[in-house]
Amino acid sequence: PNVFIKVPATKEGVEAIRRLIGQGISINVTLMFNRKHYHDVAMAYIDGLTQLASTGGDLSKVHSVASFFVSRVDTLIDKKLDEAIAAASSADDKARLTALKGKAGLANCKVVYQDFLEIFGKEPFTSLKAKGARVQRPLWASTGTKNPAYSDLMYVENLIGADTVNTMPEKTLAALLDHGTCPGDTVLDGVDEARATLAALKEAAIDIETVGEQLQEDGVVLFAKAYDELLATIKERHEAVDNDAITKKIATITS
Repeated sequence: PNVFIKVPATKEGVEAIRRLIGQGISINVTLMFNRKHYHDVAMAYIDGLTQLASTGGDLSKVHSVASFFVSRVDTLIDKKLDEAIAAASSADDKARLTALKGKAGLANCKVVYQDFLEIFGKEPFTSLKAKGARVQRPLWASTGTKNPAYSDLMYVENLIGADTVNTMPEKTLAALLDHGTCPGDTVLDGVDEARATLAALKEAAIDIETVGEQLQEDGVVLFAKAYDELLATIKERHEAVDNDAITKKIATITS
């Protein structure tokens, strides 16, 4: 009951989420980078709860978080902005593009949080909530600042809000304890500005939805690589074990 099964927000993963939630299994959805990922995952969660309710399951025992990645979005979009700045022909265009750097990650999250409020504040979820269902909490992932030019707490102090989780790295947690502030529900601030930022990026031929798909594909490759390396390590350690020596040791102990 205290375990969350991690499932990626890929096309196949979304179907797995729907089925697992329908069986009463708690899920940590990972590799979410754009609004489409979030919408698909939220609806899969609600569909799963609906299925669980239809079979008499206890909705109150099912938990889920939707892990939405932040800094990776800025890293890739800033790279694309640098390329656009280098290719820009006028000083005004360069300044306009430069002003967008470091803003995409937070803007993306603030808009997604608005989606969260809307989806979980109306039917069909409200009927499920009356039966004990819990909201699927937005979880801000990858919240360590990669660019030293930005605040070390930009992905923490600006994303505070009800029902959210922030899985910050140890270095970021130490920074928060040292000099951080918690001024209130900051994830609700600047939503119109966030929408304008995403629109301005699109005008610059940088579409946040397309970037999100690329990041998810890259993330799946990294996850698969890590898994393969883990299996290879287990195999290597297993083959290195002197089974005869272990057998003799066990025989000595038992005798």
